[in-house]
Amino acid sequence: MSRQIFQLKVSLAGIRPPVWRRVLVPGAYTLDRLHRVVQYAVGWRDCHLHSFDIDGVSYGDPDPDPDGELALRDELEVRLDAVLGKGSRFRYTYDFGDWWEHDLVVEDVVLADPDERYPTCLDGGRAGPP
Repeated sequence: MSRQIFQLKVSLAGIRPPVWRRVLVPGAYTLDRLHRVVQYAVGWRDCHLHSFDIDGVSYGDPDPDPDGELALRDELEVRLDAVLGKGSRFRYTYDFGDWWEHDLVVEDVVLADPDERYPTCLDGGRAGPP
């Protein structure tokens, strides 16, 4: 069976002119791995907390403290192909102090090219914030 590849457009929310990237990511990736792809593609340094919001559910690195402020489902346990499909829209927030929000759209779901390595960045516009 061929692997599914998700074509995602990642855009920093509310930034004009837009800062965006188009990436190809295996559908079998967990949200934790997608976090690393977004970090690398936008140019972040993975120094802050983050979360994904998909259909009203928040995913991230759960706080081991049961009284923690954020109720996050564990991103290590969720694969892209289990919660997303073509046309899905969701949000990734990085750095809860500066609150950098990213809008993500699943533009397409295709079969993997056996000669291609994934993930890969196809295109983009403008540099990410320093």
